[in-house]
Amino acid sequence: MKYRDYSVSDLLIACSRGDHKAFELLYQKTSPNLYAVSLRILKNEASAQECLQEAFIKIWNNAARYTPERAQATTWMSTITRNMAVDILRRSGRASFAGELEFENLSDEKAEEEMFHGSDARLLQRCMEELREQPRQALMHAYYDGMTHGELSEHMDVPLGTIKTWIRRALEQLRQCLA
Repeated sequence: MKYRDYSVSDLLIACSRGDHKAFELLYQKTSPNLYAVSLRILKNEASAQECLQEAFIKIWNNAARYTPERAQATTWMSTITRNMAVDILRRSGRASFAGELEFENLSDEKAEEEMFHGSDARLLQRCMEELREQPRQALMHAYYDGMTHGELSEHMDVPLGTIKTWIRRALEQLRQCLA
């Protein structure tokens, strides 16, 4: 099988064996979506580019930890990128950015499409639609905007315990739906 026929998961597994060509192709295939994830959270091109670089270093160094049975390769990589963006945001002192959110102007479908494509997008969208409105919004703000539980509580004007419960239950419901 030629490299061009490899899936993202195949490329990630090849990276775990130290295959530099596979890493180059993995970058070409996934960097636009991962850059969109970092830009969505950081809202700054230079910071998003820095985030993408750090995320790919972490992806390369941790490729052997990827387990295809636990998550899609794109999901695993997106989570690394998202966490890296949130870390950069917090290091820069912009940890509280609820006032900058433009999230309300985006539909849930558009936000989901930034991350997933094809069958992954349809499955995620269907599962997200099964969630109640407020827990879904809390989960979307936490994931796409990098908001902490405390920030969500303030932004949604809901007690902190309620936010934590919504997110925990929403994640469990998503896990069951996606399984």
